[in-house]
Amino acid sequence: MSSSSHQYGDLATQLLTESRRSTTTDTLLKYNDVLVRSIIREQRQLEDLIHAALAIQPDGPADNLAMPTVLLYQTAILRNKRCLLAYHQHRLDRLKDLYWSVGGALPLLLSMPTAAPQASDDGASAASLSAPTDVRSKLSPHEVDFLRSYAASLLELRTAAFSSASAHAGAQGLTEDVDLLAPITRPPKDLHVLVRVVRDCGVVHTEQGAIDFRRGHRFLVRRAEVEHLIVQGFLEEV
Repeated sequence: MSSSSHQYGDLATQLLTESRRSTTTDTLLKYNDVLVRSIIREQRQLEDLIHAALAIQPDGPADNLAMPTVLLYQTAILRNKRCLLAYHQHRLDRLKDLYWSVGGALPLLLSMPTAAPQASDDGASAASLSAPTDVRSKLSPHEVDFLRSYAASLLELRTAAFSSASAHAGAQGLTEDVDLLAPITRPPKDLHVLVRVVRDCGVVHTEQGAIDFRRGHRFLVRRAEVEHLIVQGFLEEV
C-alpha cells in the first residue's frame, strides 16, 4: 500500500468515527457498505503480504528476519477486525433499542423516519447528509434479516413463556398474557388512561366495545388495551 495515500488502519478509524458521530448526533447513519468492503479488501491484502514475507525467508525461526514485518501486518489485521466488530455491534445495539422503542412493531420501525444528521467539524460529506431518512433505507440486507430474526425470537419467547395459554404459564400461575414489549421506564399509576389520537388507527375492539380512533379525538380507555398504540405513536397520553 502506498504511503502517500493512507496507512493501514486509517479506513477502520473512519468507520469508528462514523459510529462516534452516530452516538453524538443520536441518529442512525446509513450503512457504509463501501467502507466496510474496502477494509475487507485491505485485510486480504495484508494476508497476502504476510504470506509473501514468510515465503522469502529461511525455514529456521531464529533466522526469520521477516517476523517484525509479519507482526506489524498481523497487528493491523487484528485492529481492523476489532473495528469492524465494534461498528457492527454498535449498529445492532441501536437497532434493538429502536425495535423496543416502537413496541416491537417491525413494519413501523422500518418505515419510521429518522432525523437527518447535522453537519459537524469532522468533514461530513454532503452525500451522507442528504441520505434517505427512513430506517429501512439506511440498513444493509443483513441488518433487515437480523431484525426479522430478532422479532421472531421475541415472539416465540412471548408465546412460550409469557402467554396464559402456554403450558409453562400454568406452572407459574399466569392468568393473563404478559406484554413483553410494554415499556417499563414509567410504570403506570392507573388502569385507565386518557389519550388523544395523534394519527388515525381505525377501529380497535376493547372491553368497552369497538372504538374508532380518529385524529384529534380523546378517549378514556384501559391502558393495557392501547399501550401498543401509545408506544407506536398513534396515541398520546393527555
